[in-house]
Amino acid sequence: MGSESPLKLPVIDFSKLDLKQGTPEWDSIKGQVRQALEDYGCFEALFDKVPLELREAIFGALEELFDLPLQTKLRNASKKPYHGYVGQYPMVPLYESMGIDDANIPQETQSFAGVLWPEGNPSFCKTVQSFSEQLSELDLMIRRMVLESLGVEKYYDEHKESTNYLLRVMKYKGPQTTETKLGLTSHTDKNIMTILYQNQVDGLEVQTKGGEWINVKPSPNSFIVMIGDSLYAWTNGRLHSAHHRVMMTGNEARYSTGLFSIPKAGYMIKAPEELVDEEHPLLFKPFDHVEFLGFYYTEAGQMAESALKTFCGV
Repeated sequence: MGSESPLKLPVIDFSKLDLKQGTPEWDSIKGQVRQALEDYGCFEALFDKVPLELREAIFGALEELFDLPLQTKLRNASKKPYHGYVGQYPMVPLYESMGIDDANIPQETQSFAGVLWPEGNPSFCKTVQSFSEQLSELDLMIRRMVLESLGVEKYYDEHKESTNYLLRVMKYKGPQTTETKLGLTSHTDKNIMTILYQNQVDGLEVQTKGGEWINVKPSPNSFIVMIGDSLYAWTNGRLHSAHHRVMMTGNEARYSTGLFSIPKAGYMIKAPEELVDEEHPLLFKPFDHVEFLGFYYTEAGQMAESALKTFCGV
């Protein structure tokens, strides 16, 4: 492929219509979703249900959050790996992030804000909660399409009830150089699905199945949707969980958000029997996502070529 036509992620438009199950439009987009997740593990989604003013407000909220003193940010603590404040890592000095559990629920965003701003911060809460709630609609629509396309839509309600949302908010400092510097190391997500939104400072790269890296340059109107290892395992390898990383250059800070749908502790991720056959033998034993996450952050998990296979591969 010549340099004049660089690889790009598929773009799928969820904005055109009020999508209804069972319509030709729904079935067409469902087919595009399945193809993109098989081929790339991710795609660019156009979704206008999140108003422009809300998309702009979320970055104002992120700047306000990351401008807080480090001691304040450290109050965002969690017993679950990678749910609280992450930063000050020598390997990725440009990166810091924070996590807001159940950010689509008003009381939870208020609880989060109360830890960092004892006097409260209603504007921040409203922005984060509204943004997360709108994006959760896209998450559920895509997950329904995935299950329908695999012929296992009867599991949709269980699938929906077994997860909750984590909004991770991220800041990557500009490296103050024209040289490209590592913002975040290559990894696959471990959850069900991630919906990323960024300001117009690029840096996200996604690896194809063939090992090439795609520079992802989403428009201000679009979100990047990618599946994680938990959905990859649940679909018995039918979809692809893509490696991705962040590479930074220049002076500007990159702000991004990731809405993660995450299996609840105690829920066993297990491929439905309909997705296991001679052509598709079972790849993974049933596992608890929280236990898998715990393993991933051990030395053995970090060293493994595939933490998922090492943890629960058949």
